[in-house]
Amino acid sequence: MDVSSPVGLFSTWDYVVFAMMLLVSAAIGMYYAYIGRSLQSSRDFLMGGRSMTAVPVAMSLSASFMSAIVVLATPAEVYRFGASYGLYCLSYLLVVVVCSEVFLPVFYRLGITSTYEYLEMRFNRTTRLFGTALFILQTVLYAGIVIYVPALALNQVTGFDLWGAVIATGVVCTFYCTLGGLKAVVWTDVFQVGIMVAGFLSVIIQSVVRQGGVVAILNDAAEGGRLDLWDFDLNPLRRHTFWTITFGGAFVWISVYGINQAQVQRYMSCKSLGHAKMSLYINLLGLWVIVLCSVFAGLCLYSIYKHCDPWTAGLISAPDQLMPFLALDILRGHPGLPGLFVAAAYSGTLSTVSSSINALAAVTVEDLVKPYMDLSEKQLSRLSKGLSFMYGAVCIGMAGLASLMGGLLQAAASIFGVIGGPLLGLFTAGILCPFVNATGGLTGLVCGLALSLWVGIGAHLYPPLPAMSRPLPLTTHGCNVTQGILNHTATHILPQLDNFSIALLNSTHSRPVLADSWYSVSYLYFSPIGTLTALAVAIITSLLTGNRKFKPSAGLTLCKEDLTLYCLLSLLREKVSPRAGRLDFSKDPEKKVGLSNPAFCSVELGSTYTRSSGPPA
Repeated sequence: MDVSSPVGLFSTWDYVVFAMMLLVSAAIGMYYAYIGRSLQSSRDFLMGGRSMTAVPVAMSLSASFMSAIVVLATPAEVYRFGASYGLYCLSYLLVVVVCSEVFLPVFYRLGITSTYEYLEMRFNRTTRLFGTALFILQTVLYAGIVIYVPALALNQVTGFDLWGAVIATGVVCTFYCTLGGLKAVVWTDVFQVGIMVAGFLSVIIQSVVRQGGVVAILNDAAEGGRLDLWDFDLNPLRRHTFWTITFGGAFVWISVYGINQAQVQRYMSCKSLGHAKMSLYINLLGLWVIVLCSVFAGLCLYSIYKHCDPWTAGLISAPDQLMPFLALDILRGHPGLPGLFVAAAYSGTLSTVSSSINALAAVTVEDLVKPYMDLSEKQLSRLSKGLSFMYGAVCIGMAGLASLMGGLLQAAASIFGVIGGPLLGLFTAGILCPFVNATGGLTGLVCGLALSLWVGIGAHLYPPLPAMSRPLPLTTHGCNVTQGILNHTATHILPQLDNFSIALLNSTHSRPVLADSWYSVSYLYFSPIGTLTALAVAIITSLLTGNRKFKPSAGLTLCKEDLTLYCLLSLLREKVSPRAGRLDFSKDPEKKVGLSNPAFCSVELGSTYTRSSGPPA
């Protein structure tokens, strides 16, 4: 197989396609700034006037999920480790059901703008400020990484100017977020998701044509062991199995779709609860399409490079560069199409970062300004725009810092999941366990965060031994490199080990006792560890500290009394068999706990909380 490095093959038409994507995105922001120039409310700017419908919100949710990291990293994951990533389709089904039936009804009927406003309603202001601070930290850090890492990968392969791309995408994103608010973010996401899918399909279709059909690609994948999906090994140290992806992955994405401000803010902008729920379910279809496209793109990668791995051959320096390498390799005869793929990757960056900027502005206004300053709606609207501009600049600056962080990039990205788990445990305790008090909630959050950070940082300092995450075999025996580093025919290459892993194998005696057990737990279990720890500690601490009284009329939980398990059973029974009605607890022995009234459940939440009424006792 003749392989040559495609660096420097980015043509004029490719630059034109990329520039058009940026110009259209900016134009959408200008349009919504123009039509909304008479609207002075901060809620109009941050929440789209709560007038959005299900379809554009669903597409925006999908676009935010499909970041450039997904476009570049997921196919490389499938190429190296197999198609087990496709099991996320099962995980997302569970995620959408839980979020639409547990978290969404509570948040929507309360009419909140910031997700963390709920924490003050349910617990106290300290808990709210703690949650807000964690969100701002993880979001700014993650946004910087999302801007920089794809730009670096694409620069190494295409020769596309690194900082020109970073600054251009950051400026355009900040521009339309500052001018148009949430409506501009949602509608640019709708446009960008079309670009992303088109870029993905251009590579997939050309790969299918080149390899002689879908069946040929699947046969190559099967022969290479890439279709072995059903690994039911219960060992928590294994990186990817059926259980880590479906169970661990569900926790990770429930924390994103259930409580993360960037996602919740979107379906809170819908004009009705029905539209909000529908947006989540339509978004599920989008998630499935994205996952299946990215998995199949990884199989295309393997089919084309099964005899000549570009990474091992030295034509690229990191796995994340595989997809842009493939795009330029097979699309070089079609001017503009390589640019379309690069535009797709950067569209993922724009959609993710714009969501982050808008969410950061919302939580700052609602959690850090309104409770302490008495400003008019016109002043709040101007402040929201100013904060959007500021956070855009901060994210660009964070991209510059990310370029200096080196090996800390992976750790910073993993913190995004590590922080989400404990926050999910706190919100779950608040919504499903009415007896959990402020002391229990804050204690649970701190303990869950400490434990998840412990395992996350430990796993970064002492990575799992390669046996727990060994890539599938790759080879260069079919290479005939005409331009590049490798100038000879190589023999079969065993799964690659980086220098750190090789050194690790040679000095295992220096590893601490926990390195091969606790620190080697699959990264997908970091979120469940934080969630379950926060939930358990919150429950135990609340039971020990007393103060179990709660105002059921506030509408802050799904259940009006302490019998949470019975409430869940009642809700489940009513969903499955509406004619059966709710369970009757009037004769239940649980009355021995001393409740003054029979316990019952209600999904009809009470009156909307106002700050003047104070948080529930």
